[in-house]
Amino acid sequence: MPSHDRAIQLIEKLVRNALSEEELNELLANIGQQEMTAEYSVILEKYFYGLLTKDQE
Repeated sequence: MPSHDRAIQLIEKLVRNALSEEELNELLANIGQQEMTAEYSVILEKYFYGLLTKDQE
């Protein structure tokens, strides 16, 4: 489990669309399957990965 400060940092970067691919993977891993179904996880991962890819073009 990440520290509270790290979780806040990741969420703030998420809101600003400033997450790196590694940070996105960390955030998704830390959300956990108990709090979110696999379908939602996949949808969010694709969405935010698309945003990251668009920014790198």
